[in-house]
Parts: sequence; C-alpha cells; structure tokens
Amino acid sequence: MSCPICGKRPPKRYCPAKGEKICAVCCGREREVTIDCPVDCPHLLAAHRYEKEHRKPIPPEQFPYPDVEFSVHFVQEHWHIVAGFAATILGFQLQNKELNDSDSLSALEALAETFRTLGTGIYYEKPPASPLPRALYGHLATFIQDFKKQDAGRAGFSTVKDSEIFHLLIFLLRVGKQESNGRPRTRTFLGFLRTQFPLPAEAEKEAPRIIMP
Repeated sequence: MSCPICGKRPPKRYCPAKGEKICAVCCGREREVTIDCPVDCPHLLAAHRYEKEHRKPIPPEQFPYPDVEFSVHFVQEHWHIVAGFAATILGFQLQNKELNDSDSLSALEALAETFRTLGTGIYYEKPPASPLPRALYGHLATFIQDFKKQDAGRAGFSTVKDSEIFHLLIFLLRVGKQESNGRPRTRTFLGFLRTQFPLPAEAEKEAPRIIMP
C-alpha cells in the first residue's frame, strides 16, 4: 500500500483533510499548499510550533511600505481601531471558512493602497479581483465608515484621519506578513489574530454563512 499522493512511499500519517493516511514527506510538502488542512490537525499544529520557534524577520523586499514610519505609541493609542479590524476579519472568517491568510492580506493591501491615495488628495479604489478578498475588503471599508460615523456622533466630527487609518492598515499588514508562513492555504495569521482578539463564544456558535456570489 502506498501514499495516495505520491504513490511511492508508505502512508503513515492520518490526514484529516483527505480522510486517509499519507506519507510524512507529502504531508510536509503539500500541507497548506494543495491540502487545505483543518486548524486542529496535530501535524499542522506541530509544524506551526516549529515555524514559530524558527521564525525569521520579514525579508526587506517583502516589507510593506518600508518608507512609512510610525511609533509604537501611535499604534497603542489607536489599538481600538486595530481591534476593530481584527474583529471584522475574524467575523468574516466565521462566515467564510475558506478564508486564508493570502485572502486577508490581499484585502488589507488593497485597502491600504486606497487610503494611501486618499492621503494625496486622489480617490482611487481598486478592490481585489478575487471574490473572497474583495468581499472582505468591502467589510473592512464598511467598518471604517461606521467607525467614522460613530466617532463624529460623539465629537461632532471624526477625529481619526485617513492618514492614520493608512498607518494602522500598514501595521496590521506587517503583522500579517510576519505571522503568516507564506503557504497558499495557510491560516497562521488568522490564528494569531484569534489568540490576540478572541471573539465572544456566542459569535463562534451563531455566525451564519455568507454565500459568495
């Protein structure tokens, strides 16, 4: 009996995504690439622990907006907005289980670029082409609009600037690049958000599924 993926090596690891045993080599090579691994797979969890222990800084060529600087104090001062972004992403994932890091980062990148152009006095919006990140982009944009309206209702005007939103999106984008392992189907960044910004238990149980067009 041989591994159903490579057809060469003996299958010794049970793969919950495929519902059968595969070999260790294919498990390591194909996890989060061609195999959409469930987050509670013990082999996936062990791999993520190893990656976390041996994580390297973001390569310079992958560092988002390297010319943009802001302080840690700025992020701490606006932490409630960062938490709002995280809650929006996690709430969307509850409704769309197939959402992965790549989709999330694509939405954040597109929204950051929208707010970058707003800072130049030009409104240029280019949401992601793929349906899932495009929908998440819309949810994040709606969160920002709603936040600004509530903020304006309290103060008489919105106290948060578009340039500040841009910087906070860059912060979350940098965190995402650092926390994600880069595999096409990984959800390590989303898992990190879940540990830092846990949703209420009620939301986990009652979230309806959004059917993507």
